[in-house]
Amino acid sequence: MKLRPPRSSLVNVLIGVAMTGLALLLGRDATGQGWSALDAPAYALVVVVNLPAVVRTRFPVAVFVLAQGGFAVYVSLGYWPVVNSLATLLATYTLASERPARISVPGAAVTGLTWLGAGVLNEVYGWHRGSPAAAAGQALVFPAVLWWFGALSRKTTELTRALAAEQEERARREVAYERSRIARELHDVVAHHMAVISVQSGLARFVFDSDPATARTALDTISDTGTEALDELRRMLSLLREGTDPRAPDRPMPGLARLDELVARVGAGGTPVALTVEGVPRPIGSGADLCAYRVVQESLTNVLKHAPGAPTEVVVRYGRQYLEVDVTNGGGRSIPAQIPTGTGHGLIGMRERAKLYGGRIDIGPRDDGDGFAVRLTLPLTARAGAPPATGRRDGPAPDDRLPPAVREG
Repeated sequence: MKLRPPRSSLVNVLIGVAMTGLALLLGRDATGQGWSALDAPAYALVVVVNLPAVVRTRFPVAVFVLAQGGFAVYVSLGYWPVVNSLATLLATYTLASERPARISVPGAAVTGLTWLGAGVLNEVYGWHRGSPAAAAGQALVFPAVLWWFGALSRKTTELTRALAAEQEERARREVAYERSRIARELHDVVAHHMAVISVQSGLARFVFDSDPATARTALDTISDTGTEALDELRRMLSLLREGTDPRAPDRPMPGLARLDELVARVGAGGTPVALTVEGVPRPIGSGADLCAYRVVQESLTNVLKHAPGAPTEVVVRYGRQYLEVDVTNGGGRSIPAQIPTGTGHGLIGMRERAKLYGGRIDIGPRDDGDGFAVRLTLPLTARAGAPPATGRRDGPAPDDRLPPAVREG
């Protein structure tokens, strides 16, 4: 059972005390209304019927039973019914607002019967003159109206709780998505830069004595790569904090405009990379720009890991509606058993990025089995959706060295 908030409990206490006080004050006017004066048993029954309202929302069934039972005894002894009538109605409303219809509907019927019984006793014993029709009408209408309001309150509460649960679930999904996004970014940044550092450190160690100039260049590349990695990580982590980090670099997140730096860094480690841009470059949005950059970065990282030294070509093709990015390598010292099959975290991240921006990515070995190929296709206009699986493409014809599409997005 869920505990009620302190504010709700305080309100119930105030209601219960106020109702008890009001009933006791009304009881003092019983003789003026033509009824018997309240004595000690009557006052005790007033307290039994009204005071339990202080815990009405925690124990609605028990409070309802006390209110109806006490009211029935009170009326049967010939006391003024109006004194305790409000408590029975509040108990009926509370029961309907806290319990399902299979419990609250019979409760409302009991309230009606209790009120009807009070009217019948009035007529039989002549305690007070009244209209039987009015008594029957009250016994039918008042409990029904209070039950309806209580049921409406219960439905509103259930809808509110369902909405709160949905909002919590949505927040959990957003947190999970954000964690996944951060994990992808961290993977791309760390994996690429560490791969470059590993290659360059191996080169520096190999030529340290025989070619100091080359070793010095490799060490410079390691220093620049480490600095860039730290800048990206610091920028990424600063986004997770409120406000801005004064130490965060002002340089924006990388995009296609910085592909030449990426290619030069990879080429400095002994893996020749050629960059070709076809068509007229134009802005494609920061998210899609970062997506294309990360796909190229991850593809080159895989070349460094699985086919170091393999001649690699990066082609960026701007069409009328779509941007295509091709990364192919010629095998080199490729180890077939180590060629990724699409289940690695980096490849999964590339597919998720492409889906996020309405694109498609094709990943797989080249048709001749010598090397690997990655093709990313992103829409450049708001009207452009995912490109068709077959048919004419914008820009130059696709490279026939690419594998059959492993379509994603």
